[in-house]
Amino acid sequence: MYLAQVQFTLWDKKYSFAIPKDGNYKINDKVIVDTEFGLELGEIVAFSEESEPEGLKSIIRKVTKEDRDRMWKSQDKKEAIRYCQDLARNSSLSIKVVDVFSSFSESKLNFAFAADGRIDFRQLVKDLTMHFNKSIRLTQIGARDEARINGDCGHCGKTLCCKGHIKEFSSVSSDMAEAQQVAHRGSDRISGACGRLLCCLAYEYKGFIEMAEKLPAIGSQINVGGKKGVVLNQHVLKQTVVVKLTGERGDDYTILEVNPFEQHKAPTPRRNNRRR
Repeated sequence: MYLAQVQFTLWDKKYSFAIPKDGNYKINDKVIVDTEFGLELGEIVAFSEESEPEGLKSIIRKVTKEDRDRMWKSQDKKEAIRYCQDLARNSSLSIKVVDVFSSFSESKLNFAFAADGRIDFRQLVKDLTMHFNKSIRLTQIGARDEARINGDCGHCGKTLCCKGHIKEFSSVSSDMAEAQQVAHRGSDRISGACGRLLCCLAYEYKGFIEMAEKLPAIGSQINVGGKKGVVLNQHVLKQTVVVKLTGERGDDYTILEVNPFEQHKAPTPRRNNRRR
């Protein structure tokens, strides 16, 4: 059967809930669900086809206008974040409070914060509990989640992908930058607002690999106008290679860029390319 994947905050994981038989639900629907902490307001982000675990709770209903009126206002969130940040600063805790989530029953607050390394925030939880008179939870999030919450503009001038269409972060490695021949640009130009490698490096990675496989490998020999040359480099997007052709004397050579799929006339080695 199909289960709904519900997410309560951008930085929290997804939870599975059964779909009522008489319900008509779709992705992005705001719903009320019953959890071990009471009623929660979340958003359907995906559906999955799997067997229903025993005891799995079901979606109660879609969010109504009355439910929306009960939700925390933006100003309430800002004040709670500001208070938590001031309290942490007074306690000499090096953390940055980024977001706060209130349960639908208003009995619990979950603060999201960013920090370098592990933080002992037990006293901060006690102080927040006394002030808000609610169950308090603090969740440490990563740099990518922080960027998703705060939002910004990317190098392309558009809203950050993590703030828009990306629902799940994929692994982005330096190998992707190497495959797309942009690693030489420097870390600043291939890193996002979060300081991590750009998520968009993963978009065309597979395509670059497939295009590179069509070209002769670096170090291999190819025939250019009846002469054998060694491939020094690839230009994946242009589908060309840089080839070194050695002259008849052996101590002179020519370096040129060619399309390996076309026929070429044999070039004449030039004196100004002679190796000294």
